[in-house]
Amino acid sequence: MARLKKTKDLAKYRDKLNKERDSDATAVRVCMTGCRAKGADAFAESLKDELKKRGLEKKIKVIETGCHGFCSMSPVAVVEPGNIFYGNLKAEDAAEIVEETIMNGRAVERLLFVDPETQKKVVKEKDVPFYSHQKRLVLKNCGVVDPREIDDYISRGGYSAIAKALDTMKPADVVEEVFKSGLRGRGGAGFPTGLKWRFAHNEKSDKKYLVCNADEGDPGAFMDRAVLEGDPHAVLEGMLIGAYAIGADEGYIYVRAEYPIAIAHLNIALRQMEDLGLLGRNILGTDFSFDLHIKEGAGAFVCGEETALMASIEGKRGTPRVRPPFPIQSGLWGHPTCINNVETLANVASIIDNGFDWYASMGTEKSKGTKVFALAGMIRNTGLVEAPMGMTLREIIFSVGGGIPNGKKFKAALTGGPSGGCIPEQFLDLPIDYDSLAKVGAIMGSGGLIIMDESTCVVDIARYFMTFTQSESCGKCVPCRMGTKRMLELLERITDGKGTMEDLALLEETAEIVKDTSLCGLGQTAPNPVITTLKYFRDEYLAHIEQKKCPALKCKALLTYTVAEDKCKKCHKCAESCPADAISGQKKEIHKIDQAKCVKCGMCHTVCPFDAIDLS
Repeated sequence: MARLKKTKDLAKYRDKLNKERDSDATAVRVCMTGCRAKGADAFAESLKDELKKRGLEKKIKVIETGCHGFCSMSPVAVVEPGNIFYGNLKAEDAAEIVEETIMNGRAVERLLFVDPETQKKVVKEKDVPFYSHQKRLVLKNCGVVDPREIDDYISRGGYSAIAKALDTMKPADVVEEVFKSGLRGRGGAGFPTGLKWRFAHNEKSDKKYLVCNADEGDPGAFMDRAVLEGDPHAVLEGMLIGAYAIGADEGYIYVRAEYPIAIAHLNIALRQMEDLGLLGRNILGTDFSFDLHIKEGAGAFVCGEETALMASIEGKRGTPRVRPPFPIQSGLWGHPTCINNVETLANVASIIDNGFDWYASMGTEKSKGTKVFALAGMIRNTGLVEAPMGMTLREIIFSVGGGIPNGKKFKAALTGGPSGGCIPEQFLDLPIDYDSLAKVGAIMGSGGLIIMDESTCVVDIARYFMTFTQSESCGKCVPCRMGTKRMLELLERITDGKGTMEDLALLEETAEIVKDTSLCGLGQTAPNPVITTLKYFRDEYLAHIEQKKCPALKCKALLTYTVAEDKCKKCHKCAESCPADAISGQKKEIHKIDQAKCVKCGMCHTVCPFDAIDLS
């Protein structure tokens, strides 16, 4: 790997790589990040062994990629050429794939995706509904390139944007290009990225920092992790461009230590960049220099907040501080510091390569481009989704996500994780963008999208997220430290069947106070799930309080188990499984449940083969 001494050397190097590569050669792209949890490593090893047995190991390349996105089908792989998509793979499937697909050009029918609407098997990855309804810009390389190979990234146009910026643009030109594109920060609040860069560019200082905020703490969210694991160079190139634009010569990637694969891939990427002359002193032979460091976070949710993150980098306890001064004015060690999220930075190179007007043509008037979501919950197709801004919730759930499984009805979607809002069925046709979500009391957040069906108790969901935010509160300010604790206590009283109308009024009042008076974004957004569920599902709160019933049959303290005499076959299995000896009756007798003894564990309901245990 020769060091690139000039910007024009990059184009020559790319041409050389592409001449050496056969685009029509057979290769198998195997997800080797998140899919490892389901056995992808065993499948990949089996595939390599099978190719070696047949003497094909030098002809057929096994590309170990990042996340393909379709997590509910994991482990997944794609055979090229042909774009043949296989899912739910096991190690023993490798031999059949080699024999049928690689040797004979036939698809293995049993491993193909089956469209639940048409019941037809789909061969090509691009035709699978989960992918065909997406617009993949940030994720364009995820699942395609080997994230440990900088040459893979360069061969697909990587680092051409920083070369273009250094060759033909002044720092202020880069700032204006990003500003005109309409790119907004993808970390939560949606602040215009170009405007933030303009402020940072205009700050006068002999030392500036650029920080990538990869402290992704929302339960169930893995957008940033997937990008860092599957396409780290896209983020790093975005950082180079950002540093050049604002005049920074040093940067940090703040990534939580729970992301070992992402950290490993970042370390490899940084070494490769240094070897090629894309990092360090006089990058590509220019006057621009930039050094990057990885800071591993300890997992505190509050460190996703900018000022708490900076405190952590400086070796202090990660707690937020009052703003102003803002990080742009006084950040790391008192120097101007610009902080951008992973997904934000991953958009930058494409904007410089293609122009602001190209990017601004996508999305809505005030929300441009695409947004990556972690789609989870009661939905058929879970995983990583990239949708154009303005796509409706209905399209994401039913076209990309495949709809609600098991014949259940859609109930609500929660955007923004523990800081987000609950969106009911009446807003299914809501365009997903920053302003539309704000109008219904929700936020985009970092991109968590949790789908709930009719069996979900929204009161319990509000309690769950309040448990999380209360435990993650740093405790520095009273509204968040005490307010979230009081809110959690009130929610627990309600879900335990002990709530009163006075508790409900106090819950609402406290939620508004915490939202309005907390020091940082954690406390300011923590009440969102409570406020939105109270607004759109108040009847469920009233059922818990007035009727002492949970309509969704989820709140344990409010459940009653009884034996349906017309269904009971007197098999005695319920009594044998009961840990509290609450079920009376011998074999060949109708059984009864003593409500005073019942601990509501649900074992009787689980083991009864005749569906004779009623739940109310």
